[in-house]
Amino acid sequence: MIDETHVRRLHDAGSEDAALVLLEGRARVVDNPSSGEEEGSDGALLVITKRDLVDRVGTAPTDRDLRDLAQVLTDMVGKLGA
Repeated sequence: MIDETHVRRLHDAGSEDAALVLLEGRARVVDNPSSGEEEGSDGALLVITKRDLVDRVGTAPTDRDLRDLAQVLTDMVGKLGA
């Protein structure tokens, strides 16, 4: 569901307000989920913000850091039943 690519895309996002969301069972990175301006993001489940991601893995994470976090996020979302 959420893989290293999603987490890296969020980490590398230009906007500090970027977030990883789940919409209709698919993970995607949006620039600003709270603005409501991101097309097609209404009803999306916020998984993690860029700020929270950087707090967890730092500014220079390894591939393993991103892979491990992707697994944690997938497990978390699975427990929510999303």
